[in-house]
Amino acid sequence: MKRICFESTGGPDVLQLVEADLQPPGPGEITVRHTAIGLNFIDTYHRSGLYPVSLPSGLGLEAAGVVEAVGVGVSLTPGTRVGYCWGPIGAYATHRNIAADRVVVLPDGVSDEVAAAVLLKGCTTEFLVERCARIEAGQTALVHAAAGGVGLLLVQWLKARGVTVIAAAGSDAKLARARSFGADHGLLQADGMAGSVRDLTDGRGVDVVFDGVGKATFEASLDSLRKRGLYISFGNASGPVGEVDFGILAKKGSLFATRPTLFDYYQSPEEIERHAGRVLDMVASGALSVSIDQRYALADAAQAHRDLEDRRTTGSTVLTI
Repeated sequence: MKRICFESTGGPDVLQLVEADLQPPGPGEITVRHTAIGLNFIDTYHRSGLYPVSLPSGLGLEAAGVVEAVGVGVSLTPGTRVGYCWGPIGAYATHRNIAADRVVVLPDGVSDEVAAAVLLKGCTTEFLVERCARIEAGQTALVHAAAGGVGLLLVQWLKARGVTVIAAAGSDAKLARARSFGADHGLLQADGMAGSVRDLTDGRGVDVVFDGVGKATFEASLDSLRKRGLYISFGNASGPVGEVDFGILAKKGSLFATRPTLFDYYQSPEEIERHAGRVLDMVASGALSVSIDQRYALADAAQAHRDLEDRRTTGSTVLTI
């Protein structure tokens, strides 16, 4: 098998494509031959050291493919199409062994590429909207980086919930993209954005802010919220927010703030099957449209990381074998 690994943290150039032997799957494990691998911003955090990992390390949390072999105690059969996005790290590979209870069987209506593009972002969207924000029809949300992979899914899921969506992005073209997926309003991520949010909400502010950008949008996010509104920080595309004086939440209207992670909302096999199954069902039914805007060969993972970090991508990106 071939896989991407890195021996020290740093920029995209630390990524190496290497060959390695793969042992037969152990008890409770399966061998998956990957057909498509999802690229996610969290991969850049692992590579850069923002989220520490033990070195040397593989990379990637999300992929789809075909079961090639099974270990003792596994009910899945070779030939079954599966996907996963909950780790452990190591998805940037042609093959891998993984615990059978960490994968989901893919329905016929969802291709391998779409599964690899949507599982992590879709499951992130599901828990953010349904189980973290618990936002209701008639409320209003601000979505940062709304033309990105998670952003476009958030726009669609929120609209399906009957929420008014204000999309924020870095260019007019990206705002147009977010509107085409259902956003009600679009604002450039620039100085004065919070004032524009207030104008769109008759001075009240939004009920929830979904912020995957981090440092660059933190203050504007808080200033865009209504009193007792909820700020959800789920990413650091512009860098971590840094140290925060919780008094700022009181000063800006008794706000709530949370920094959730996917892995705390998908802990058990039962949660994986139930909630990931819902995501895949929404994709299969057409309720969620997945936009795969970039494809790179596995060997070109470093370039994929450069483009992602330089904001040259939209929608979802997959690595192909």
